Amino acid sequence: MRRGEQEGGMLLNVHSYYSLRYGTLGLEELIGALLAGGHDTAVLTDINNSSGSLDFLRRGQEAGLHILGGMEFRNGDGLLYIGIARNVEGFRELNEFRTRFNKEGRPLPERPLELNNAFIVYPYGALDKAVLKDNEYIGVRPSELNILRRHATGHLERYVILAPVTFGAGDYKFHCQLRAIDHNLLYSQLEPHMVAGKEEVLLPKAKLLELYRDFPELIRNTRKLLGQCSFDFDFKTHKNKATFTGNRYNDRQLLYKYTLDGFAGRYGKDKIARERIDRELEIIEKLNFSSYFLITDDICRYARSRDFHYVGRGSGANSAVAYCLGITDVDPIALHLPFERFLNPKRQSPPDFDIDFAWNERDELYDYIFNRYQTGHTALMGTMSTFRGPSILRELGKVYGLPKAEIDRLVHEPEHMLNKNEVTETILSVYNRMADFPNQRSIHASGVLISEQPLAYYSAMDYPPKGLPTMQFDMYVAEDIGFEKFDILSQRGIGHIKDCREIVRQNKGEVIRTDNPKRFFEDPKIAEQLRSANTIGCFYIESPAMRQLLTKLRCDDYLTLVAASSIIRPGVASSGMMAEYIKRHHDPQSVSYLHPVFRQELEETYGVMVYQEDVMKIANAYGGLDMADADVLRRMMSGKYRSKEHLIEIEGKFFDNCRQQGYDERISREIWRQMESFAGYSFNKAHSASFAVESYQSLYLKTYYPKEFMVAVLNNYGGFYNRKVYVNEARLAGAKVSLPCVNKSVFNTTIYGEDIFLGFDCLQNLEGKLAQLIPEERQRHGAYTGLENFMLRTGASLEQLIILIRIGALRFTGTGKKELLWEAHLLLGTDKKRNNGPALFEGMSRKPVLPKLESSVVEDLYDELELIGFPVSGSLFDLARSGYRGDTLACDLLSREGQTVRMVGDFVAEKQVRTRRGELMKFGTFLDERGLFFDTVHFPPSLKRYPLNGNGLYLLEGRVVVEFGCASLEIAKCGKMPLKGDPRSE
Repeated sequence: MRRGEQEGGMLLNVHSYYSLRYGTLGLEELIGALLAGGHDTAVLTDINNSSGSLDFLRRGQEAGLHILGGMEFRNGDGLLYIGIARNVEGFRELNEFRTRFNKEGRPLPERPLELNNAFIVYPYGALDKAVLKDNEYIGVRPSELNILRRHATGHLERYVILAPVTFGAGDYKFHCQLRAIDHNLLYSQLEPHMVAGKEEVLLPKAKLLELYRDFPELIRNTRKLLGQCSFDFDFKTHKNKATFTGNRYNDRQLLYKYTLDGFAGRYGKDKIARERIDRELEIIEKLNFSSYFLITDDICRYARSRDFHYVGRGSGANSAVAYCLGITDVDPIALHLPFERFLNPKRQSPPDFDIDFAWNERDELYDYIFNRYQTGHTALMGTMSTFRGPSILRELGKVYGLPKAEIDRLVHEPEHMLNKNEVTETILSVYNRMADFPNQRSIHASGVLISEQPLAYYSAMDYPPKGLPTMQFDMYVAEDIGFEKFDILSQRGIGHIKDCREIVRQNKGEVIRTDNPKRFFEDPKIAEQLRSANTIGCFYIESPAMRQLLTKLRCDDYLTLVAASSIIRPGVASSGMMAEYIKRHHDPQSVSYLHPVFRQELEETYGVMVYQEDVMKIANAYGGLDMADADVLRRMMSGKYRSKEHLIEIEGKFFDNCRQQGYDERISREIWRQMESFAGYSFNKAHSASFAVESYQSLYLKTYYPKEFMVAVLNNYGGFYNRKVYVNEARLAGAKVSLPCVNKSVFNTTIYGEDIFLGFDCLQNLEGKLAQLIPEERQRHGAYTGLENFMLRTGASLEQLIILIRIGALRFTGTGKKELLWEAHLLLGTDKKRNNGPALFEGMSRKPVLPKLESSVVEDLYDELELIGFPVSGSLFDLARSGYRGDTLACDLLSREGQTVRMVGDFVAEKQVRTRRGELMKFGTFLDERGLFFDTVHFPPSLKRYPLNGNGLYLLEGRVVVEFGCASLEIAKCGKMPLKGDPRSE
């Protein structure tokens, strides 16, 4: 007899909160309730998913429970049947069944397909027992026992106990609130079939037996059914595709060959590097990661074959093998990056490679991966979005029918006296319960799983809009069960680099390369570009805060940029260590090291633990931990490790080693405190180094091909700033930037020599099909000769023609915009869609004679503001009612240190922060009349009196403050300047 039969398992229909917007119990709550109720066996059967199955199994086993796998199948609110896995094969069958219908987008059948390793339990009354198959049963709820007593005939061998568990005691109202959210209904509009019965609580085992005491056969049947089930799962083995070539020996040989092939180009005959490579390969083979490296390499080889630019980053950049393979462009030996940060024998959690591709090329990579590796063995990683913050109040507010104004008040002013009523108190009472509560399954931003066994052994798969199979669990569960995910990310910075190379080829006839980035590190022109913080458009180093940091550091080399990429992080700044680092950077002789080990290990960063690897170095060199233990310590301190006992063990080892070395206990305690503090917010150095490599590649292009680079930035739809900033930057680089033109522009921005033409994609409300058709038709049949010719060939409607005329896209005709608008109206009349075809124009040999119509630059600028979002043929300064431009320009600020000045600026961006007292302050960024940046600081007192209100032209008054060569304006007063009236509305 198996355990479920022996010990009397009776719970075969348990829901967790992964029965989304239905169940109310978390996994730990369920386990606690099972133990408290005297239960030893339970089947987790969440509705149409197995998101929590393996996590529940792991937690349940740790608690000494016998946990089984299953799933409840529904079409909408209608319960069809419950599947219970006999074994892992049955769990796979249930997941495959659900996956099939997810993929096909069809409702589930009234009876399931053949499931050889699973039991099926139907609700009472759904089927006659005479038609049941050997693995099928009928479940009877406590409330249905009297009906069974009246109608059952003969033996009851096909009936089992059905006591669903959906919520905890007192949670019925919460369950109903979730159901109302799910149905997007008022709480009062819920119908009985939409909610569970009030009795679906977890009853103690003794009480459940008491309810069914008159039906001992049901008790026996249930125990027998569950007694035939087991769920044996190995959480310790790696679940990824076991080999790349088909066997481990050939994997090892191929990885060795590929590594040495790349070694010659990366390191030549460097003996130290060869020793490092041999050590890494030994660890990789010992931990069975050869296949993981080879699959990552295979993906990168495909990308290179398609001339896709990519950047390998994350902890994988700590590997010299990855560097030799071309997965990364970071030399870990030159940067003293420990391989153990990526992979070591004591690392409990799997590592992963992060590979960034251009945002518009990642889908092709997905196609390759899903076609290259076996169907059913490859899927996207899932993630679980949760109810958070204001969204909880808004969802509940809708459920209770609150008007939007009242919901807004509840969100923004929770303490307001008008919020003190029964409904809002009900909403607020459930707020904390819903915080971080699962809401819906989604797709992880980048993770891909490639499995040795079919992925249905682990969960069912969803088919979201992307059309690719997606696991129903998240990365944390994947990590716990032994998966190493492949992170295939996308970012626009990669697109800037790739597109710029192609634009340079087309515009200048030059073929340029951005690989082998080490050559950029020694380029004096790039160094000057970096030192002057002329980095707009460059990946990761263009934001106001980063440009200020580069200025303060006078950054002009790779290692300093690597450090800057880490200390820009919020935790470093708020701890005061950013300011301390800058100070030490400018005066390294004054640095006082806490211990000689700090000078030995951290002299590069002046004794400041800038990187996560620095914590490992100190733990190793000062605390005597080996590098594997040091990495475990780092993960524990950063909250990425669950075992507190292990942390206590390593802490004891650290201080024992310190005492054996005779170190001062006080200093050891301070070093431990600093490690704890830094580990939580410091950056992975390999990650920073990877970012810095991409920054240098961008800088190279911006330095030598600034106009083409800005076109690439615009065509990848920007970066940190809006398009206005990048158009301004192109002008500063010497380009002539023109509005879209039907005879010059293409869909996106293009460049001819020094002339940049904005694309039709920048025009708000222009139809995408027409934006594509205009250049395609011109390419096929030549330039447009006039308005009629354009209309005839494109079939543009009057509404679309008006947009093009108002933006000046037909200026090649030499006719004014107003005259063209008259002509368009005369030609198309009131038929805005125009279905009459070309014949409409054929009889028109003469244009009407119109009087001279007045136009103005101001009117044109307002058209551009409306249709593009910012002026192109001028600037916002040209629209200012006043000619006053302040008494200082951005270029003069350093010479005005300490003085109170007035400046006029075009608003670019702002950043909000809270002071330690909780007061709001802002940092602003503006362009002066010459298009140069300057930064402002708005402390709480001035911000309250003189707020920043978004886009516009501002008059700003304040004191010039200079910190480490970086000037900013501490605002005393500011306000928007009035603009000239819009003549179009006069």
